[in-house]
Amino acid sequence: MPVKREIPFTEGVFFITFTCHKWLNLIHDSDGYPFVYSWYKHLQKNGHYVTGYVIMPNHVHSLIAFRNNGNSINFEIGEAKRFIGYNLINTFKKQQRNDTLDLLASGVKRKDKERGKLHEIWEDSFDWKYCDSEKLILQKLDYMHMNPCTKKWKLCEYPYEYEHSSARFYLMEEQGLFDVTHYWHLQDIDLSGTAG
Repeated sequence: MPVKREIPFTEGVFFITFTCHKWLNLIHDSDGYPFVYSWYKHLQKNGHYVTGYVIMPNHVHSLIAFRNNGNSINFEIGEAKRFIGYNLINTFKKQQRNDTLDLLASGVKRKDKERGKLHEIWEDSFDWKYCDSEKLILQKLDYMHMNPCTKKWKLCEYPYEYEHSSARFYLMEEQGLFDVTHYWHLQDIDLSGTAG
């Protein structure tokens, strides 16, 4: 469901997707995967749990158990998009990718330019799904882990081969480039923010 409104929850497990502007391969072209991992570490530091993920060349799928820490989930996603976007732009500047920078600058809407925005890195909204059952969690994990194997992408033959994914953890019981929390453990975690 595309989000233009506040998510009406303060905690819970959510499947979150945000996509690069015009579906451009900005994450791949800048080798920006570490910026997403940095965001995940920031989430963990703030009491949230990354339960699954796949970082694609132009979009990010994440299964996150948000704890109520006083910030809205919309705020957390907005901060992620700003942080990752800022780093992608800096990388393109260092690479002197003026063609990409010009393209991203041309995508900024007039009202956003007036507020000082220089580049359009992401699609305006993000997609979310509240995952309130094991069935839904498994469905979303399967969907994102299979994403690199689809006919459109063909980035790998088997999900566990794609390095920017939690598939290896769930299929082979080996943590990948980022350590995730198994969804089973979420039942033992108080997401309300009242437990220390």
